[in-house]
Amino acid sequence: MSFVNNSPGSGLDVVEAAAARLIRAAANRQPCAPVRDLIGSTDVGAAYAVQERLTAARLAVGAVMVGRKIGLTSPAVQAQLGVDRPDFGVLFADMQCSEEQVVAMDRLLQPKVEAEIAFVLDRDLDDGPLDIESVGRAVAYVAPALEIVDSRIAGWDITYGDTVADNASSGLFVIGSARRDLNEFRPVDVTMSMRIDGREVSTGTGSACLGDPLEALRWLARTAREFGDPLRAGQIILSGALGPMAPVVAGDHVIAEISGLGAVQARFAGGATPSQATNIYAGEAA
Repeated sequence: MSFVNNSPGSGLDVVEAAAARLIRAAANRQPCAPVRDLIGSTDVGAAYAVQERLTAARLAVGAVMVGRKIGLTSPAVQAQLGVDRPDFGVLFADMQCSEEQVVAMDRLLQPKVEAEIAFVLDRDLDDGPLDIESVGRAVAYVAPALEIVDSRIAGWDITYGDTVADNASSGLFVIGSARRDLNEFRPVDVTMSMRIDGREVSTGTGSACLGDPLEALRWLARTAREFGDPLRAGQIILSGALGPMAPVVAGDHVIAEISGLGAVQARFAGGATPSQATNIYAGEAA
């Protein structure tokens, strides 16, 4: 399904120009100017069309899509970024980090971290009703997660159009080892505390995520189907933040505790290290 507005002055040219700007920023590891001068701040179709171009560029060099992330579900995060609706982005296999892995800072530009719930699906959501009960039945298990959000746009100077175009400001993600079945766990009931080097930097609840993380999943399932690319069995879906995001710097150790689900952690490399950065759009050293 295409989301490009082909009317004069707002069609393929500006979409391609916005995508090229974001790809250059990622390849050169230099944040760029916002893309709203090209596609506007609120043109949902144009913003997702840019995101499609970025996704196609990654798939063309062998990246593997493993799921989706839901963004802007927390009123606190919406307030931080000045937006008022959810969005979504694409997760690729090379974005996932293990808890044991030390995250190289040169993979990131302007990282922040937020605690979330990961849903792993065991059936497609391509037909039938999409209420909370039906999407819940499609979930194999849930797990605690950290999303390491990032922006290719300098200073996080973003509107809704900017963040959607930039793959919903996606960076990396970590999934904890705990697994829970929805028959024994209610995402809406959780409380969350996130600490960096022992200092609490964020708290939240399941109800802060669009009223219920399952409601966020339902929103994404309906939206993805409307866009012609429904959610599939085996995909990882990140729920969206349970509380405010917090910036991270080299050497930080992040731990999030989610009640009834357990903990998830991420360690960030400190000091000077040999560059591991790659151009994700070419598969070559940046």
